[in-house]
Amino acid sequence: MNTLATAGLTDLWDRVFGTQPDPDTWVVVATAVAALAVTVPHVVWRLSRNAITIAHEGGHGLIALVTGRRLDGIRLHSDTSGLTVSRGKPTGIGMILTAAAGYTAPPLLGLGGAALLAAGHITALLWLATLLLVVMLVMIRNAYGALTVVVAGGTFLLVSWLAGPQVQAAFAYAVVWFLLLGGVRPAFELQRKRRHGGAGDSDADQLSRLTHVPAGMWLFLFHAVSLCSLIGGGRWMLGL
Repeated sequence: MNTLATAGLTDLWDRVFGTQPDPDTWVVVATAVAALAVTVPHVVWRLSRNAITIAHEGGHGLIALVTGRRLDGIRLHSDTSGLTVSRGKPTGIGMILTAAAGYTAPPLLGLGGAALLAAGHITALLWLATLLLVVMLVMIRNAYGALTVVVAGGTFLLVSWLAGPQVQAAFAYAVVWFLLLGGVRPAFELQRKRRHGGAGDSDADQLSRLTHVPAGMWLFLFHAVSLCSLIGGGRWMLGL
């Protein structure tokens, strides 16, 4: 019995933390095209943007905890907006990092995912994403947000547990491409809203009040992080 249990644990360890073969180049390109197809058209983006909002608010929440703030909860709304509430010192580095984490989280998660894929850790990426979604679910404070995270986490779990290597690879590459490509668009949307006098309490404006650095400079940072992540992550996944 002990031998069987040990063998089972070894097999599970190898399955999760071992390496998987890289997919064919056409799969990598096809998943990039699929990610573009759910990022560029406005009608589709209104739905797919929910996944970017999960990463955005999750970034706020994670950095709030890491910097010692008390995380009260996260809300995700059907209009793809979100709200993360944390307590602590209203100024200082912890608050600045927490405010800056939202727009930078999706592209940086995509960059980290691209690094795992380039190293062949496809299953590990899927399990790590599932774990992060489970942790986030504990902090969700509204029904729509809980439903969204459960559906996302359940999808990752089913693919990682039941799907074959090729399906896992295609799914993982599609997700990472979407984080990289979808992580670029929100900063441009914010820039457009601010140009028309909207989004006066955006992350960039909050950061401006916290640091006395113009909001435009923070927007530039968001653009730089997302575009550099897309270029770097894309090169890794394409094997360039």
